[in-house]
Amino acid sequence: MNNNYSNNGYLYTINQAIRTVRGFHGGLVRSSLNREESMSRLAQALSQADGILIGAGAGLSTSAGFTYSGERFERYFADFAQCYGFSDMYSGGFYPYPSKEEFWAYWSRYIYINRYLNPPKPVYEKLLELVKDKDYFVITTNVDHCFQKVGFAKDRLFYTQGDYGLFQSTDPANQKTYDNREWVEKALIAQGFVRNEKGELELPKEGKLAMRIPSELIPVCPDDGHEFTLNLRSDDSFVEDEGWQRASRNYGEYLTSHQDKKMLYLELGVGMNTPVIIKYPFWAMTYENPQATYGCINYSEASCPSQIAQQAILISDDIGAVLSQLRKQMKDGKSE
Repeated sequence: MNNNYSNNGYLYTINQAIRTVRGFHGGLVRSSLNREESMSRLAQALSQADGILIGAGAGLSTSAGFTYSGERFERYFADFAQCYGFSDMYSGGFYPYPSKEEFWAYWSRYIYINRYLNPPKPVYEKLLELVKDKDYFVITTNVDHCFQKVGFAKDRLFYTQGDYGLFQSTDPANQKTYDNREWVEKALIAQGFVRNEKGELELPKEGKLAMRIPSELIPVCPDDGHEFTLNLRSDDSFVEDEGWQRASRNYGEYLTSHQDKKMLYLELGVGMNTPVIIKYPFWAMTYENPQATYGCINYSEASCPSQIAQQAILISDDIGAVLSQLRKQMKDGKSE
C-alpha cells in the first residue's frame, strides 16, 4: 500500500472505502467461531497489534447507559412527554416547539445530561484500561465527549460529527465554534434545576420545572449577533473548526504511519446509519493489509464482507460485557 491520508483523513478514507466496498461481492457473513474462541482471538490481537484504531458508534454509549428512552427520559423529560406526547429524547429533539424558549429549554436539558454528566456504567473506563499503554487512535461518530471525559488523550481523538458541548452560529460565514456549558447551566437553573453538593445540577426535590427559558437566554453568537445552533453534522452548514481540522490531520497521519503495520481495527457499536465514516473504511483497510485484524463488537450487527472473514473477529454481544471479560482474560495471561 502507498496511501497518503495525511491531508484530510476523513474524506480520504470515505472515498477509498466506497471504491473498495463497491468491489465486494457475496454479501455479509457472521462469525463461525464460538464466543470463547472469538474472545481468545481478540485478546491475542490486542496484545500483539502494533496499533489499535478504535471506531466507536452509538452502541458504545448505549452500553455505557446513555439510553434515550426509558428511565433517563422519564426522569428529565416527563413534563415534555406529557405535554407533547413523544416517548424518547431523539423524537423530542425534532419536535416543532411553538416557541424558541421551549425549544432551548428542551435542548439545554438534553445537552446537559448527555454531554456534561458521566454515563451510568464504566464502559469507557474499561476500554481505556485495555488500550492506554498501546499505540491507539479513536474515530467516533458519537457527540457526547465520553472518551475525553474518562482520560483518552485529546490528540488521539477525532469526533467527526460534532460535539453537544459546542455551539455554532447560524451565519454560514462564521466558521468558529463556542463552548456552551455556561449557557446550559444558566438555562437549567432558570427552569428550576438546583446544584447538589458535587456541584452538579439536578432535578429539584419539590416543585415543577419550567418548560421554557427566559427570552433573554435564547443563545446568540457574540461575534455576529445570529442565533446559535448546535455543532452537529446534519447538512453542509456543519462547522469544521480549527480543532476539527487538526483532529482530521492527526487521524490521517496515524493512518499513513500505520498502514503497513500489524493493525487491529476495533469497531464498537457502529450501525448502518453512516457506515462510510467508520465501518466501510475499516473493512477496506483490513482488506488492503494482510497483517490487519478487523474486530467488531455489536449487539445485533456483528458481520463483515466474506472477503475479510478470515481476518475478522465478530462478537454479537453487549460491549461492556465483552470488555469486562476481555480485561479479565488479558490480566490472567490467556492472550499470550
